[in-house]
Amino acid sequence: MASVEWRKIPTVLYPQEVLDKAFRRAGKQSDLVEDPDKYHRVRKQMARMVQAASDTIAETLLKWVDQWPSLNAQSEFDQALVNAAVGADEFRQNLGAIQWAAERVRKIAGESQSKMLKFRNIEAFHEERRHAYGRMSSIIDQIGENILWLGDARNILRELPSIDSAEPCIVVAGAPNVGKSALITELSSGEPEVAAYPFTTKRLHVGHFEHRRRIYQMVDTPGLLDRPMAERNQIEMQAIAALENVGDLVLFLIDPSETSGMSLKEQEHLLSEVQELLAERPLISVFSKSDIHEESRDSVLRISSLSGDGIEELRSVIIQSIAADQVTDPLSLPDTWHREIEEIEPIGSPEEIEARREAAMRNAPKPRRGRKKTSD
Repeated sequence: MASVEWRKIPTVLYPQEVLDKAFRRAGKQSDLVEDPDKYHRVRKQMARMVQAASDTIAETLLKWVDQWPSLNAQSEFDQALVNAAVGADEFRQNLGAIQWAAERVRKIAGESQSKMLKFRNIEAFHEERRHAYGRMSSIIDQIGENILWLGDARNILRELPSIDSAEPCIVVAGAPNVGKSALITELSSGEPEVAAYPFTTKRLHVGHFEHRRRIYQMVDTPGLLDRPMAERNQIEMQAIAALENVGDLVLFLIDPSETSGMSLKEQEHLLSEVQELLAERPLISVFSKSDIHEESRDSVLRISSLSGDGIEELRSVIIQSIAADQVTDPLSLPDTWHREIEEIEPIGSPEEIEARREAAMRNAPKPRRGRKKTSD
């Protein structure tokens, strides 16, 4: 399933900007009408202006509906991410209101033009055009809050990461300020903000590194706090969405130095919670900040993003754990996959091989020459 390009979501105009755009375009249509009879000219002008205003409003609104991603067509990860960021129900309801308004405005234009056909004086045409404009403005006013919500949601969604489900993905988790962002920077091309205070990662961030032409995605999650799910904030819910719905492997970072502000016991309790949440996904525990604290547990990897110690070893462990190189069906490989072409060695001695080659050449059918055309 293809990832969502959140940054391609179109700009959302303010309600009054939608109306200004529509009526400005409609006004230009009046000059395009040519008819020597004033009665018919004015009727055509007013009908065309109403139609142009309706088309502009409807096309603007439907462009938003069409170019915003459909949640039902997205991966579980993207659906959970939208739900955590702006609310899935609100997402559907507000887009539904926008679509309703587009259909209603078009209906107003049709009704107005039908009425104009029945009028017998010029002033009635102008009055009906003003009446149609007023009804369209009322529809936009009704969905004003929906439009404003859409604009705010766009600004939030544009900051969300795009995850390609066809490529390996590693989720980096752990308590706040344990070194997740620094690890992403060391391992991949991602450069999330890193600072010496809690909650440094403001949003989910995706970095990448390449191995044998496969792109390994690394998702940097906001710090997870050790408290009940119902008490988690929006940033933490984004991390939960990533942990529950994406990732071939989870790296859980532990700061044994406790300089992150959370005790080792609290971090281990958080690790147990994540292990229970992700019982079906492989999880690797990693001790960070080995440059300032030495931990003697043999079964746990130790790294330092500051000094680089253990980084390449961790990269190898990640690649081996995911086993993305081990594919039994070559037809299922992505186009960019690294393929080793093995030549088939012919069977037999060099003399036997040469004899078979010469025999094949002797027995090969000779090309047939075309017959010359003869004139009658």
